[in-house]
Amino acid sequence: MSKTQAIRDLFLSFFRLGLTAFGGPAMIAEIRKLSVGKKEWLSEASFRDGVSLCQIIPGATAMQAAAYVGLRSRGIGGAAASFIGFGLPACLYMLILSALYARAHALPAIVSVFSGLQVVVVAIVAHAAFTFGKTWLKDWKGVLIALAAAVMFGFGINPIGVIMFAGLCGLGLHYRQPVQGAAASDGRNSYSLKPLAWILLVAASVFILLFLFERRLFDLAFVMTKVDLFAFGGGFSSVPLMFDEVVHVRGWMDGLTFLDGIALGQITPGPIVITATFVGYLQSGLMGAIIATIAIFLPSFLIVVVMVPYYDRLRSSPSFNHALRGILFSFVGLLLSVTIRFALDVPWDAVRIILAVGTFAALMFNVKLIYPVLAGIAVSLLFL
Repeated sequence: MSKTQAIRDLFLSFFRLGLTAFGGPAMIAEIRKLSVGKKEWLSEASFRDGVSLCQIIPGATAMQAAAYVGLRSRGIGGAAASFIGFGLPACLYMLILSALYARAHALPAIVSVFSGLQVVVVAIVAHAAFTFGKTWLKDWKGVLIALAAAVMFGFGINPIGVIMFAGLCGLGLHYRQPVQGAAASDGRNSYSLKPLAWILLVAASVFILLFLFERRLFDLAFVMTKVDLFAFGGGFSSVPLMFDEVVHVRGWMDGLTFLDGIALGQITPGPIVITATFVGYLQSGLMGAIIATIAIFLPSFLIVVVMVPYYDRLRSSPSFNHALRGILFSFVGLLLSVTIRFALDVPWDAVRIILAVGTFAALMFNVKLIYPVLAGIAVSLLFL
């Protein structure tokens, strides 16, 4: 198979997978079946290394796992093909839904649907906070950092400042704790970084042009890039960061409208950061949606491509791991804080409470996310 055919195969395979990529990070299991089992692009050990890397760097984890597979298979061209193929269906879905929302969100039936979906979103974020907390908070130090982050975020401190503070706390509180080094990975392919230089040059040029001629789009691109660069812990970590920037710092929309965007992100396949497309469309139409989507995903792609050659060295650094641990703890606090903020925006009644509890319980029993979302739509139409 020629390189062109191989890259086309990567794109089409991940595009088909992206059409039904519900569940965010849960899609990593499907990526493994495709890349290790069906296509045999990677060995099991190499794929495990890639997943480990994607879990510790900022960005959308499942999207980065797709890029890692393409990178190992066919270099940066393969990484771009698999990354774009996997994310493109979600972008198209969200673009269509955002356009429909902008035209019909005031209709009574649509108002009812989103009234229920806002409650479902609160339960989803609460479940994410609980799950991440259960996974990451193993001692009092982690709990302390998480609670401090929640309080700081609740008082309106910039989330990036909270993340940096948490990293320093992780470095200080865990400096004596040993860190297990990373195992050597097999099957690492060399690849040219020249395409990466061109991507960076084009991105920088676009930023400069937007700054000079279209400041509204520049601000949108800047915000989404910043959110993705600090979204340690996967797509859900972007929610409090985006919420703070879009609702509180920039005032582009109110909290309930942002919740509607999160709800749309849950009924489409792909990562939750696809909400950026919704924000961009409501701000500046089609061009805003395109700019916001590229800006929220490009850092994830660049980070995984740049980090792969240095992964083993970083993983063997105790300082890096201790700081990273503190950052991951802080996102439990950020998710807790944003759960409370979202909940305060909802006009609670008996139906909404039952819907929220039912959604949370369903997620605890590993019910696929699409089913609570569909149930929320049905309950909304019948009772709200």
